[in-house]
Amino acid sequence: MKSEQPLKIGFVLDGGIEKPDGVQQYITALGNYFNSKGHEVRYIVAGPIPGSINNAKSLASSIKVKSNGNELTIPLPTSSKKVRNYLDEEKFDVLHIQTPYSPLMGERTIFLSGKKTAIIGTFHIIPGSKLLSIGDWLLGKLCYFSLRKFDQMLSVSSAAQHIAKRDFGLDTIIVPNVVNYSKYNDVSIKKKVDSPKIILFLGRLVPRKGSLELLKSLKILVESHDKLPQFKLCLAGSGPLEPKLREFIKNNNLGSYVEFKGFIDEIEKPKIYASADISVFPSISGESFGIVLIEALSSGKSVVLAGNNVGYSSVLAPKPELLFNPKKHSELADLLFYYLTHEVERKELAKWGETYAKNFDVGVVGDKIIEIYRQNIDKKSKQIDN
Repeated sequence: MKSEQPLKIGFVLDGGIEKPDGVQQYITALGNYFNSKGHEVRYIVAGPIPGSINNAKSLASSIKVKSNGNELTIPLPTSSKKVRNYLDEEKFDVLHIQTPYSPLMGERTIFLSGKKTAIIGTFHIIPGSKLLSIGDWLLGKLCYFSLRKFDQMLSVSSAAQHIAKRDFGLDTIIVPNVVNYSKYNDVSIKKKVDSPKIILFLGRLVPRKGSLELLKSLKILVESHDKLPQFKLCLAGSGPLEPKLREFIKNNNLGSYVEFKGFIDEIEKPKIYASADISVFPSISGESFGIVLIEALSSGKSVVLAGNNVGYSSVLAPKPELLFNPKKHSELADLLFYYLTHEVERKELAKWGETYAKNFDVGVVGDKIIEIYRQNIDKKSKQIDN
């Protein structure tokens, strides 16, 4: 295949695309970039499709379930005839399967793909408990034969790579998650010299994301230091833990330090990152990468502190001093105090993050993935010819 020839690419996500979680952001960021480069992209999903996305096809109904601290959508059984007819109509050069996937839609799509279609996967997850690890292992056994049909499997991080091998027996190469760098880097907010420093938490208000651990650290910070600079902790996100967080704030007289921002949509997200001086992501477990870290780093406005789970640790490996144990509340309190009171160091690390995040730009990573597509398309074509 000529290197300049446009490709027809199908991203397969056998969940819903309407919720802007990490995997959805991954495929839509890559899809938008590939479209801008002249390729033709389709999203093959289960469940409803938002009106803002006009190049998606739903091949199955779906239901919502709770897993790994998230609300996920999974497909209901779909018709093989429906899948086959769609694939025959589109004639994809590549099907890029988001992994793990369900036998009810993703696996059928793999088995019914054309002989010339390259099958590429990206492995995304880290199970947050032993029970989920067992479930992953069983899913790997259930999907054994379809997993053997992949031409190449990618992992978004070393942590995901480990799980792919351990639970699914997959050998993968690391190609990281992506961010639209300019979307976050081009935003600038003017601050008054005497305005309070902003500590930002952005994420779902669920136990796994560590918002309560952050408030416990805030309590220690306030009680341990008499001469703190003016600051405000902004909790950006929504979720079932909110009443408990509000109760903790009230019981510990932290109301003057905390502001609830509610759910932040994709339009407002770059602005809230740009407003922060310190961005804190105290997730306890279950993170395979940490796209929020790269988004905050891309902004270049704040120092980024993160819980030392395996996914976040892989992203911040060059700067391990930015990692902390979310369960050790005094450890985070000390980090917050240090960066609230050391402006030069804070700005230096923000500048470092701004440069480092360029490695994850969708243009940089997207071009690598297109090359992987082409290599496997050519390899498959030669196998057929022989």
